Parts: sequence; C-alpha cells; structure tokens
Amino acid sequence: MSQYSGKITFYEGKCFSGRKLEVCSTCSSFQQRGFPNRVNSIRVQSGAWVCFDHPELHGQQFVLEHGEYPHWQSWNGRGDRMGSCRPVGMHGQHYRIQLFEGSCFGGRSMELTEDCSCLQGRGWEQPHVNAVRVYGDGAWVLYEEPNYRGRMYVVERGEFSNFRAWQGFSANVQSVRRVINY
Repeated sequence: MSQYSGKITFYEGKCFSGRKLEVCSTCSSFQQRGFPNRVNSIRVQSGAWVCFDHPELHGQQFVLEHGEYPHWQSWNGRGDRMGSCRPVGMHGQHYRIQLFEGSCFGGRSMELTEDCSCLQGRGWEQPHVNAVRVYGDGAWVLYEEPNYRGRMYVVERGEFSNFRAWQGFSANVQSVRRVINY
C-alpha cells in the first residue's frame, strides 16, 4: 500500500449500521457511487483522509485519522452531510510549517515542527494567518479556533499564498496540528 492510499468506510447509520461505502482512493461524489450524502459513522482502517461536506472535494473539511467515529459529532461535524473524500498526501514523518501574517508570504512569520494548541500563546499576536508554506514530508491541519476546534483545513507540502488557496472561509487560524498517518 503506498503512502497515498488507505481505506475508509462510511456508514449511513450511527454506530456503523446501515448501508456502507468503502473507499480506497479519491471519491469525488458519494452519490455517483450510489451512496447518499448522509453519513452518520465512519471507520478509518488505514491512512489519513480529508472529507468534504459537498461533492467534488468542496465545502467544509473534516480530517480523519486511523480510528472509529460512531456518530457525526465525533469528527467535529455540524451535521451528517458528507459528499466526497480523498487521502491526505503523506510523504514521511518530517514536519515543518511556516505561517505568515500577510498574504503572499509577507509580514511576520512563525515556524513550527510540533502541534500548537494556541498560536497566540506562542506569541502569534493576530487571530489569523494569511499565508502558509509546508516543508518536509507531513501534512498539517489549520483550525479556526484554539485547542483544535472549529473549521479545519488541510495543507500539504507546498505554498498557500492566501486563505483561499487552502479553501478557507477566512484567514482565522488559531491552532495547528500535524496529520498522523498510521
């Protein structure tokens, strides 16, 4: 199994009941695979995944790592809507991210190699991040609120010159953590 593959199973009912959809690679539309866009439980057998509440890999993102999610609240969802997913691109275990105050990599910056539950507690004065560079092998999750809460956005190796580049609704980012691929 390559580092970009994995296996995730979506269930229509809570606690892994009802119809199920098994996915081993990008699925841009659950409905095109004959599955409703309502998901109430999920099992991640391998890999790390980013799921979207709309088809075509759009909408609110949910990052799911190895484990069981018996109801939609357990993956920080605001409802049972889910329409597409893809594996998170992981290359290894060397994590490094640089956050920028200004868009296009301007202004003050901060570099991290470990999770940070509160950027302001580490000296980041603003409640927002306007650009990101992801170096190394790993992927990261940006959260709108401290303590890994609120909307989340996955960023993988590369450059993101503004919040729209990571499909953000705004530049609010107050905590950051590494995606762990089991």
